[in-house]
Amino acid sequence: MADTDAPTPPAGDSGHAQQQQPAAAPYRLLQLTDLHLFADPQRRLLGQNTRRTLESVLTLAQTKYWPPDGIVLTGDLVHDEEPGAYDVLRRRFDGLRIPYHCIPGNHDRLDLLVGHLDAGAASALRLVTAGAWDLLLLDSTLPAQAGGHLDEGVLAGIAEHAAAASKRPTLVFLHHHLAPMGSHWIDTMQVDNGASALAALAHHPQLRAVICGHVHQHAEQEHGGVRLLATPSTCVQFLPDSDRFALDTLTPGYRWLDLYPDGRLTTGIERTAAYPEPLVPATEGY
Repeated sequence: MADTDAPTPPAGDSGHAQQQQPAAAPYRLLQLTDLHLFADPQRRLLGQNTRRTLESVLTLAQTKYWPPDGIVLTGDLVHDEEPGAYDVLRRRFDGLRIPYHCIPGNHDRLDLLVGHLDAGAASALRLVTAGAWDLLLLDSTLPAQAGGHLDEGVLAGIAEHAAAASKRPTLVFLHHHLAPMGSHWIDTMQVDNGASALAALAHHPQLRAVICGHVHQHAEQEHGGVRLLATPSTCVQFLPDSDRFALDTLTPGYRWLDLYPDGRLTTGIERTAAYPEPLVPATEGY
């Protein structure tokens, strides 16, 4: 499922198609989010073994969009705040032999994430080069809080990047959502200065999209010219437009992104055919 389509090649003056130069290959990126792993391989979240749901998503990705050039993991990687869970993730993703970068979520312990999985996650704003593109990875977490915030240093860093790299197409990744999703319970846990962040991002001339996790659902919005994309969890999904916590029946998924050297972006969502185990309805959060 792609958000934009490649252009149709033009016809030549003679009525025959002009010989086209091979299109430059895109930099292919995968986003995985809200894994909620446990150190204990048998632990479950809302009835699902989150190691099994992650494996089902990786299996799907390996049959469709593989190998990518990079992977971004956008938070809530671990649910139990145990070092062993981060060690499991490190071994699994090191074994893929694909470069990966992690952002903390509100369920993560930053010290453990940095010490056991990705030392680069210590930076509140990290610049990663992805071919002709730049990725800005933002830490939106607040200690011991479910909601998010972007501090003034991060917003200033976005402005500095906009000035210094005005010709490089850019994506921004963070855990929390910047604008309301329409679900009251999850919107109490968005970035609390999202309006300021959106205003800062609107002045970035090469910004193509802001991409988050946290909401356990696929969504697309536009605010002040800023494209906002949310990505499903690799485990359970939240019901959209629900004032109270509720699970959706949609299956785990991930986002793929093709980043073209000319600044075009194509992206879409892929979901597994089924849950590894029967979905258990839940009326309370986690």
